[in-house]
Amino acid sequence: MDRFQAMQVFTRVVDANSFSRAADSLGLPRATVTTLIQNLERLLQVRLLNRSTRRLSLTQDGAAYYERCVAILADVEETEASFRDAARGPRGRLRIDVPAAIGRLVLIPQLCEFHERCPELELAIGMSDRPVDMVREAVDCAIRIGQLPDSSLVARRIGTLFSATCAAPDYLARYGEPQTIADLAGHHAVHYFSSLTGRGIDWDFVVDGVVTEVEMSSVVSVNDSDAYLACALQGFGLVQAPRFMALPHLESGALREVLPQWQPSSLPISVVYPANRHLSAKVRAFVDWVAELFAACPLLGGRAAVDYCCSYEGPCTGNTLRSVAEQHNLAESVL
Repeated sequence: MDRFQAMQVFTRVVDANSFSRAADSLGLPRATVTTLIQNLERLLQVRLLNRSTRRLSLTQDGAAYYERCVAILADVEETEASFRDAARGPRGRLRIDVPAAIGRLVLIPQLCEFHERCPELELAIGMSDRPVDMVREAVDCAIRIGQLPDSSLVARRIGTLFSATCAAPDYLARYGEPQTIADLAGHHAVHYFSSLTGRGIDWDFVVDGVVTEVEMSSVVSVNDSDAYLACALQGFGLVQAPRFMALPHLESGALREVLPQWQPSSLPISVVYPANRHLSAKVRAFVDWVAELFAACPLLGGRAAVDYCCSYEGPCTGNTLRSVAEQHNLAESVL
């Protein structure tokens, strides 16, 4: 028995939920499909499918075997495609996942350049604050902000996220502008809580090279980036916002930076992909391109963002910067 063919037939039967439809799609006699499944069950010494005259259903062993078959067949297809792509360029469907603000403000404005470089690729871009399970959700690669836990993912550092502590002028007129970190005891913050854990994200400052956490009182907490910035603009309290997102409001005067001598700690930005998959040409092409994109953006690159806050005119600044602190929930993203 050809085990590879048997795996293909089995997955097609499950996907089609029918022996007949699977046989038709594969161009095989129904009797051949039935025999292959029977031989596969005999080889594995387990029952894979519950059969009746009206429906099919997977057994527990069948469900586990189906998942393994799908992964194996995908790896084989990806490996073969990588050799074909070497001659004709990357093609196929590329599923990526990125933080919402990074997608809106950094990737999308420059996406035509990537399309021109890889015109045969179909991009499926997920943009949300929700951390995804890359293997279970079949995501090829993703951009992550914050320290990455040990996992089965390969990570390539592509940039750094710098933040600023700021508030609306109306809020500062009511409560005064803090001059020291100790002054924050008399202030309110807009808190950002993780959509994954429900826990608020702690504030911190780098003081003499040491990260110091600060407890802040709050009258409002949100788990949406746009709402976070909107609350700050409405005068609900202080926020710690990534500079590349807060910049238009700092330039217009809608927000003012406070305690600039003590910056919030920076966070690494990485592009990640599953280690147990062959690095296909399409994934490699995206990883290389996005690394170039971030290197060309000083506000997200490895250099200090402060020097560029009011002078940089690249793709990450100006009127396109309308969003807010994605770092607050992304720092806790579970890969």
